[in-house]
Amino acid sequence: MTGLRAKGTDQAETLMQRLRRLAIRADRVDAGDRAKIIALIDDVETVRQCALRECVRLDEDMRRSSERIKAIGAYARGARAICAPRRRDN
Repeated sequence: MTGLRAKGTDQAETLMQRLRRLAIRADRVDAGDRAKIIALIDDVETVRQCALRECVRLDEDMRRSSERIKAIGAYARGARAICAPRRRDN
């Protein structure tokens, strides 16, 4: 599990670095340089798609974590039911 977090963190950090570089490039591009603007738009779209994939991955991780929490709760309730002292009606 730790490896997954590190990988996700590295990927998120890489995306942020790419966004910073794109912002710097956007500041430097001339409005009349059509080729550079098209290339910049393409790069922004690529980063956007990567960010969307990362969001989907995080959503899936959250869903799996939620399912695990529910399973642990069900297991704990079952364990309490087995270990609980039985009452006798008098």
